Amino acid sequence: MKKKILVVDDEKTIVELVRIRLEKNGYKVQTALSGKEALNVAQKEKPDLVILDIMMPEMDGYEVLKKLRGDLKLDMPVMLLTAKVADNDVWEGWQSGVDYYVTKPFTAHTLLRGVQLCLKQAS
Repeated sequence: MKKKILVVDDEKTIVELVRIRLEKNGYKVQTALSGKEALNVAQKEKPDLVILDIMMPEMDGYEVLKKLRGDLKLDMPVMLLTAKVADNDVWEGWQSGVDYYVTKPFTAHTLLRGVQLCLKQAS
């Protein structure tokens, strides 16, 4: 069975780029363009992995992560895919409980390696 991955970013081009790359590698991909939409999709679809941007309007990635693991009690791995590259940003990401941290711009290899590691860790 194909692993389901939810890609969340407010930038449509990033969502499409990631979706295409993941689908070419055999994953089933769902997408969301906001934190609120991500929570609805995650609750309904129960993805195996969430790839999440941090900087989004209304609800940032940290809030989404908190609600996924807290309010919704979903325990899938979460990978941050973000333009926040400063050391303190990366540290904050790890402290928030993410499973993997990828910075933009990213390569296909980096993205896929992160996905593989997160899914392997979850199984």
